[in-house]
Amino acid sequence: MNDTFYSILLSIMPIAELRGGIPYALAHDMNPVKAYIICVGANVLAFPIVYFFMGFFHDLFSKMQWYSSLFEKLVIRTRGKVEANLEKWGFWGLMVFVMIPLPVTGAYTGSFAAWVFGIQRRKAFLAVAMGVLISGLIVTAIFLSGAELFHFLLKEV
Repeated sequence: MNDTFYSILLSIMPIAELRGGIPYALAHDMNPVKAYIICVGANVLAFPIVYFFMGFFHDLFSKMQWYSSLFEKLVIRTRGKVEANLEKWGFWGLMVFVMIPLPVTGAYTGSFAAWVFGIQRRKAFLAVAMGVLISGLIVTAIFLSGAELFHFLLKEV
């Protein structure tokens, strides 16, 4: 297996996403532009994955009482509490949520939120994709800045 494959794999994993893929690629001497394009491209795939699986599994599981009850308690209640803010911020709120490279933010959570709140698919994809593009720039800049600082500090010692 090569570094490109691992970078793609990390970028498409729900927990790692760009926070794992880009640093891995850059730490393995991949060109920053290539790392950005490959990892962002892989991370954008989270959107169709979430929409396909949630559509398929939700329809399948919604026939089961335990799932319906759990879905009702967790998702519907949350929807009621957050819906006003989502309506207020909409597209931009979803994009900002996805672009912040912190745990529990990113393409998977943003795509799931868009699915739960019934945001129009095209609009949701655009918000998630733009968030991923910006998040990729942020992660790349942070990693490269940190690497430069680390090299500078080593030279001073």
